[in-house]
Amino acid sequence: MDWLTLLQEAAPVMLKGAGYTLVFALASMLGGLLIGFPVAVLRILPWRVLAWPAAVYVSLMRGTPLLVQLFVIYYGLPGVGIELTPVTAGILALSLNAGAYLSESLRGAIASVARGQWWASYSLGLGYRDTLVHVVMPQALRVAVPAMSNSLISLIKDTSLVSVITMTELMLSTKEVIAATFQPLPLYLAAAAIYWVMSLVFEALQKQAERRLNRPHAR
Repeated sequence: MDWLTLLQEAAPVMLKGAGYTLVFALASMLGGLLIGFPVAVLRILPWRVLAWPAAVYVSLMRGTPLLVQLFVIYYGLPGVGIELTPVTAGILALSLNAGAYLSESLRGAIASVARGQWWASYSLGLGYRDTLVHVVMPQALRVAVPAMSNSLISLIKDTSLVSVITMTELMLSTKEVIAATFQPLPLYLAAAAIYWVMSLVFEALQKQAERRLNRPHAR
């Protein structure tokens, strides 16, 4: 069987898997953002009782492999009575992992805003919360978008790991076709091309977001 015929026959299965990968990645991106923002805020608070648990969470997620985190959540939690479906376990693991990296990107961006911005806001009568939300955060987002977008793009590729917990996404779909055709090279290359295309789409969205955020400061 020539490569073109093989890819034509494999396309429906692989594209279906790619669709699951995209949905899976988007759900994990949303979960990562919902986790990352509050964690970043907790880490800059002056109260150690709140900042310390957030710092431990970030250190744990960044200091252990994502694959191990998947195994702990999917295979380990049933040992304490918590059973999750492959979809739920995969989204949870990816969201927790992405949230740690996103929180660090945002925390660094917040720290890059000059302290004078805080003091100026306080002198105008704004409190800590209003200063953070209305003055500091809009400036920090302009700095954080590139790093946060890179983390989200990496998340698309990280979804390939959920195949180890029997989640039928692009990588597992590719493996199933390979098992039936015994043609690994063209099929793995095709899978790589699909991941690349999805990453290019998100890179384009990243650049558009950067242009929008920087527009008020264009000269």
